[in-house]
Amino acid sequence: MNLIIDVGNSFVKLAVFKDGLIEYKVSVKLEDVLNEVKALNKKHTSIESAIISSVGKLQKKDISTISKYFDVLVLDSNTNLPFNNLYKTPKTLGVDRIALICASVRQFSDKNVLIIDAGTCITYDFINSDNQYLGGAISPGIRMRYKSLNSLTANLPLLESEMPKSIIGTSTDESIHSGVIYGILNEIDGVVELYKLKYSDLTVILTGGDAKFLSKQLKSSIFANPNFLLEGLNFILQFNSN
Repeated sequence: MNLIIDVGNSFVKLAVFKDGLIEYKVSVKLEDVLNEVKALNKKHTSIESAIISSVGKLQKKDISTISKYFDVLVLDSNTNLPFNNLYKTPKTLGVDRIALICASVRQFSDKNVLIIDAGTCITYDFINSDNQYLGGAISPGIRMRYKSLNSLTANLPLLESEMPKSIIGTSTDESIHSGVIYGILNEIDGVVELYKLKYSDLTVILTGGDAKFLSKQLKSSIFANPNFLLEGLNFILQFNSN
């Protein structure tokens, strides 16, 4: 059994994998990670290995504590990976993006794949059928767009995400919802179409915290998988255990 620890910008996701499948999954605050790890160690005594992916701030002392329970792999730019990384600045490629690429390699080998992660940021990552990672794009996510409208202007309110009833906003709130949500939907559909002009056999994956919210509204044919990043991390751990 493997333990996956994904430290994001807002929460930490922990998942227990057995034979390649998720047996248990939970999200906790950063300060609760060690308590959750201790609980999982007692509950799932067959866990032998763990992988830590941290875009947030998990301190070295916490990693050291986790290493007392399991053999720990900390994902970084030096980790052995199952794809050819052609990114011009490989050391700056986020570990979350690395995990998504690896999930694509595992599930869609020998295909042209665009992975869209709709979270704090919206990231686009492309790997071709020759197993070469070429790069992608980074864009503001839903909450970031709502917050920027509020914090960078004098009078616009901070709203919760809401699917607009119409493209035409008849009030300030409706106009904000229309601008943010339709802006993102058209961005994603537009990016997908640009990739399809070059790669007609494109496979598109949508994942991340806002994937469910967005997936039903998109025009493009997309596979929605909320666990894609966790599956990628588990694959990296397996790849480095062989």
